[in-house]
Amino acid sequence: MLVISDLAQPGISLARPLSFVPTMGALHQGHAALISRALELSDSVVVSDFVNPLQFNDEADLAKYPRTPEKDIEVAAAAGATQMWFPRLAEIFPQDEEIERITPGPVGELYEGASRKGHFSGVLTIVNRLFSLLEPTWALFGEKDFQQLFLVRQMVAAHNLPISIIGVPTVRDLDGLALSSRNVRLSPQDRASALVISRALIAAAAQSDCENMVEVLRSTLATKPGFVLDYAVIIDEDTFAPAVPSTARKRGLVAGWVNGVRLLDNMPMSVAAI
Repeated sequence: MLVISDLAQPGISLARPLSFVPTMGALHQGHAALISRALELSDSVVVSDFVNPLQFNDEADLAKYPRTPEKDIEVAAAAGATQMWFPRLAEIFPQDEEIERITPGPVGELYEGASRKGHFSGVLTIVNRLFSLLEPTWALFGEKDFQQLFLVRQMVAAHNLPISIIGVPTVRDLDGLALSSRNVRLSPQDRASALVISRALIAAAAQSDCENMVEVLRSTLATKPGFVLDYAVIIDEDTFAPAVPSTARKRGLVAGWVNGVRLLDNMPMSVAAI
C-alpha cells in the first residue's frame, strides 16, 4: 500500500476507476468493512485520514479525538487499500484558493445538526473538497452516521457530482455496541452503560407501530442512568421526517453521552433487518 501526503507530489498516479473511503483516522474494523466493500467495486481503493476541524463545535472534543496514524496504516493495508492519503492542511485549505462552503439545508439542522451547530456544514465542505481533489467514481460511508450519509447523498445529487455514494451497514462488536473511534475513551463501566443503545433499538424494532417504537426506545434508554439522552426518534429514511404508520422505511436514531463521550447509533425498524 502506498502512503501519500500530497496528491500533487511527483510520481503519484492513481489507477482509475477508484473507490474512496474518507475517514478521520482511528481506524477500526468498521473502516475495514468499508475498504472491503470498496474492493468489490474497483481494484484501486484510496483511504483518506484527515481529522476535519470544521466539523467540531467544541475545541476540547477536537483535542481529545483519537489520532493513531501508524495503526491506521496497518488496518488499511490489512483490509486491502491500495493508497492511504494523509492530506495536509495546505492541500485542503490552500492559501490562494477559497474552498466552497456547503450548506446542508433543513435536514442538516435536525438531530446531530441541532446539537452540534455547524457540524454538517463542516462535514460536507470537507467531503466536497476531498471529492474535488480525488475525483473518485465511488465513495463509501458507514450507515452508523446515517444522517451524514443522507446529507452526502443529497449534496452529490444537488451538485450533479459524478460519484456513486455507497452506504455500508454498521459493524458491531459481539456485545452489540456499534464500532466507533470514540469507543476507546469508554471505561468498562462506561461501555456497560453504552450497551443500552443497541438494546433499545432492538426492542423498538420489535414493536408493531410508531408510537410504541418511540415509547419503548426511550423507556429502555432510561433504564441506564449512565447514559444521558440527547435524542431518540423514529424517522422516515427517505425524508428524515418523523415516521408515521404508512412510512415504508422507518429507522430509529439515538444519540447521547456516556461519561462525556458522545455516541450515536441507528437501526432499521424491522425485526427482519436485525
